[in-house]
Amino acid sequence: MRLISAEQVLWPDGTLSGGWVLCDGSRILRVGRGAPGEPADRHTAFLSPGFVDIHCHGGGGHSFATLDPDEVSRAALAHHRAGTSTVVASLVSAAPDTLLAQVRALAPLVRGRMIAGIHLEGPWLNPARRGAHDPAVLRHPDPAEIDAVLEAGGGSICMVTIAPELPGSLEAIHRLVGAGVVVAVGHTDADADQLRAAVDAGAEVVTHLCNAMRPIHHRDPGPVIAALGDPRLTLELIVDGVHLHDDVVDLLHRSSRARMVLISDAMAAAAAEDGRYALGSMEVDVVDGVARSVDTGSIAGSTLTLSRAVQRAVGAGLAPEDALVAASSDPARTLGLDAGKITVGGRADLVGLDADLETRLVVRGGEILHDS
Repeated sequence: MRLISAEQVLWPDGTLSGGWVLCDGSRILRVGRGAPGEPADRHTAFLSPGFVDIHCHGGGGHSFATLDPDEVSRAALAHHRAGTSTVVASLVSAAPDTLLAQVRALAPLVRGRMIAGIHLEGPWLNPARRGAHDPAVLRHPDPAEIDAVLEAGGGSICMVTIAPELPGSLEAIHRLVGAGVVVAVGHTDADADQLRAAVDAGAEVVTHLCNAMRPIHHRDPGPVIAALGDPRLTLELIVDGVHLHDDVVDLLHRSSRARMVLISDAMAAAAAEDGRYALGSMEVDVVDGVARSVDTGSIAGSTLTLSRAVQRAVGAGLAPEDALVAASSDPARTLGLDAGKITVGGRADLVGLDADLETRLVVRGGEILHDS
């Protein structure tokens, strides 16, 4: 057994107060508020549920867009060691045969709990807002292809990003939602009405709000304003100081009434060195931790971990409990994942942070992955 105490524990109701957690193997046996009745094995300033990243392309020098299960495992482990105990593997746009092969390769790792699910970021995106996606493989949604991808995933696909203004998109949203998939809108040039139509059809998430979408204009509010005003939507934010200014992060959080979740959108260079990497079929240069497409110079994912995103979010004005909830229970709720809460009987997935929100302790399934 392992007893961990903290000056501030993030409880399932989203509040922080002193307390302790007793782990027995891979599960949480008991929890309590206040001081434990015996000396703790570990003590931290903050104790959070393990972070939950619902949009991540890789890390540790490795990518999820591969047919090699060892590479997938190494990418996931880089984030696990940084405090993200639950990782959804995101795939960028690819040709039909390539996409099917990648989904088939990832599906067994979902069943084995190395990754929590598969997120398809494309290929049904608007070329005008493509970001670092290869324009040669972007296409309109096709019912037969959607059915083939879902069959290849065998229930492991948990989210799909789609541009709702493309021909056939609303029908595709209905089809995906009917199959139990969460639909996100993103990489889109949609206007406000098109965004609302997608939500009416069943879309529930906005992929990296503000990035790779029509911007706000005072006579054309676009998807950002529509998303902020719609309580049915969860809003992804990349809080790395590159994708969004800190003042914008603070404004979006206050405007969204705490419907935002932190994501990494990390590519292979997260928790790795600068250099040249692949993001799908595109080459990416990472300089000073900033990833940009070699061809276009556009931002190409991030080098974030959620631990750093939490730290930056608090620096941008969020209360610590709001940042921790946005990195744990809220993203888990968004995709219906059994994660992100410290509860009796739950998995012992925990992150201990010091007073400056630096990660000091990482426990996944009761196993210590990092301890400083």
